[in-house]
Amino acid sequence: MTQIKPHGGKLINRELAEQKRKKIIGQASEYQSVPISADLMKDVENIASGLFSPLEGFNCREDFDSILYNKRLSNGLPWTLPIVLDADNDGIKEGDEILLKNNDHLVAVVAVEEIFSYDKRAYAEQVYGTNDAAHPGVAKTYSMKDRLLGGKISLINESETPYYKYAMKPVETRNLFKEKGWEKVVGFQTRNVAHLGHEYLQKSALTMVDGLFINPVIGKKKKGDFRDEVILESYEVLVDNYYPKDRVVLGIFQTEMRYAGPREAIFHAIVRKNYGCTHFIIGRDHAGVGSYYHPFAAQEIFKEFPDIGIEPMFFMSFFYCNKCGGITNDKVCPHNDRIDFSGTKMRQMIESGKRPPADSMRPEVADVILKSGNPFVE
Repeated sequence: MTQIKPHGGKLINRELAEQKRKKIIGQASEYQSVPISADLMKDVENIASGLFSPLEGFNCREDFDSILYNKRLSNGLPWTLPIVLDADNDGIKEGDEILLKNNDHLVAVVAVEEIFSYDKRAYAEQVYGTNDAAHPGVAKTYSMKDRLLGGKISLINESETPYYKYAMKPVETRNLFKEKGWEKVVGFQTRNVAHLGHEYLQKSALTMVDGLFINPVIGKKKKGDFRDEVILESYEVLVDNYYPKDRVVLGIFQTEMRYAGPREAIFHAIVRKNYGCTHFIIGRDHAGVGSYYHPFAAQEIFKEFPDIGIEPMFFMSFFYCNKCGGITNDKVCPHNDRIDFSGTKMRQMIESGKRPPADSMRPEVADVILKSGNPFVE
């Protein structure tokens, strides 16, 4: 059985061998350290596990500029989002080894190859397509420190997660898909609880491949998004009650949402390729926020990347048709007697303690959301 190759051809591993790890921990007080957020810590872990292959560390200037203006690494390989370490470089010099810490947790050592300044406005405009500080990604960019440190990382300690059984590394998902005999695997990205439209999307894709990898983002989200545990629990009950057990795997992608629309769609596809997926579902307004991106911009951008190495599956509009008596789409349904899946409408019902109707959401999923008390990020 032939598996899809990781992005760049090789699955990166930047986890320290035990002997070296113990040595660094023992000498930790001799290193300069840089505090990092929980989100950046997850980026480090994703680099170390090979999920961000071919990256071995934080972008240096040549790659950084190439990502911003060409949507590719300097060697030409598709890559659309900078993965960077912003820091005050007080006393830090190129050639130094520094420690990254999240509170008292020793995360990784970085071999600092390059220290460089950058234009935050240009960063925002290129990555997010806007310099409007109301955009969560732009706001984060403007709050970053003024210098970036590029260089390879080596992971010292992995952080704990309450969702351990779903936190699989690429080597684990690849082995699991192989054990199941899946040659064609479609990945599904989500930051939402599941409604019937999502289920229709996933099952439509599943009819064309061997297995479905449901891969919700677990990590920092904007106010008003669903909380991680609610998203995960909603998918647990959905898979348990409505999916064939031998055709679906549920696993989490631990990262923050960047809300970069089309660029993030490419990034998400590359990550799923590293997990071992051969196909990736791209629906309406993938990784979008507000009205910053055209609803299908995240599909159009794939035309720029015929060499991405994973096959996108595009889905346009889908809805419940009263005449057909079920969920369908524009390609096969000629009727106008339809009910669109409105996330806003479902959210308003949930906020008022009402159950979304059965033609929008499975009752088991609605129960999970309503029993959570407050299912939203505050």
